[in-house]
Amino acid sequence: MINVEDFLNKQESICVVGLGYVGLPLAVAFAKHFNVIGFDINQIRINELKLGIDRTKETTSEELLNSNILFTANEEHIKKCKFIIITVPTPIDKHKVPDLKPIFSASTIVGRNLQKDSIVVYESTVYPGLTEEECVPILEKESGLKWKKDFFVGYSPERINPGDKIHRFENIVKVVSGDTEYSLNTISEIYSKVVKAGIFKAKSIKVAEAAKVIENTQRDINIALMNELSMIFHKIGIDTKDVLEAAATKWNFLKFEPGLVGGHCISVDPYYLTFKAQELGHHPEVILSGRRVNDNMPNFVVQNVLKLLIKAKKQIESSNIIIFGLSFKENIPDIRNSKVVDIYNELKEFGINTYIYDPYVYKDEVFKEYGIELLQDPYEKAPYDAIIVAVKHTAFGEYDIRFYENITKSPKILIDIKSLYNKDIFLKNGFLYWSL
Repeated sequence: MINVEDFLNKQESICVVGLGYVGLPLAVAFAKHFNVIGFDINQIRINELKLGIDRTKETTSEELLNSNILFTANEEHIKKCKFIIITVPTPIDKHKVPDLKPIFSASTIVGRNLQKDSIVVYESTVYPGLTEEECVPILEKESGLKWKKDFFVGYSPERINPGDKIHRFENIVKVVSGDTEYSLNTISEIYSKVVKAGIFKAKSIKVAEAAKVIENTQRDINIALMNELSMIFHKIGIDTKDVLEAAATKWNFLKFEPGLVGGHCISVDPYYLTFKAQELGHHPEVILSGRRVNDNMPNFVVQNVLKLLIKAKKQIESSNIIIFGLSFKENIPDIRNSKVVDIYNELKEFGINTYIYDPYVYKDEVFKEYGIELLQDPYEKAPYDAIIVAVKHTAFGEYDIRFYENITKSPKILIDIKSLYNKDIFLKNGFLYWSL
């Protein structure tokens, strides 16, 4: 059995498997109290971390260089650890079906290096039941050990919000669960040394798994409602932002707003829950309806771009459009499941010369993932027939109307998806202005 004091005395080590947006901040936080081994199969990522370079920008160079974490791509180091946390991605495939290859691969690697009396904690987002029904058998097969006798498992949903410098790992209440009372208490005790906001012990692993997927599912549905309201208000001829500002004066009105729903969580997690529901014979109407609305928003934006081009008597084919922003949310380099890419691809299908400028993302990653060459400078292909501001990056908020006047052909068109600017200023200066 694990003795937590052995970890505090640094006689035992903790291993974090997967050093992305979730795993790296977690490893850095644990390293303040424990010996930590950070494992990732990406050797390039490991090399960068050793040099204090974090492409996710979730940690600083100083934090990495002072953390004393052993960064490695050698799975043999996992054998040195009896407390192992798995934080690999759990994406969906092109058919919107859970892609479990990363978590199964991580379970295989951990399993063949698993030592007797170890505890394995999963933080990756999964559907209820996956940890015990799918991952545990892999651990047993690869290790030759017996579950609940030779090793134990737990689940603790990650709540990392990329780019959020306020809600960090240490100050968010941590939900934990275990397969036995012993593992639950041990997991809780170890996490409590790091998480200052407190620990919540879920009734079971399945409960903790379900809690994670409904957090983002709830947010997805609320944004879908705002997006559908935006479509309705545009048909009525009133401004969505004006309506939401008026409604928000009521104390219990939920302050959501319309937008493009991308990223690795909100646009993905609902499909894990609906996959399990359909497997059990239930068709989740509301959740899938919300997903359809949000997945359709890039098309809605494009249709309104085309309407504005026609209204301005501009030729659609061969017109020039620049999109400001590619990451799935503001002020981060994360391009996973970016819905801006859908806008870009659809505009290209209409024969429009479409360009993207985003100083926050890595150009090599964008080209590798989407085959898109980003502009080095927004003036590079100017002047443009229309401008789409897709992401509320702080840097874009500093652009004034003169900047847009200088890079746009008349009649000037601005599509301000997230209402970053004061529309009245643009309208007074002759712009055709549109926002969600």
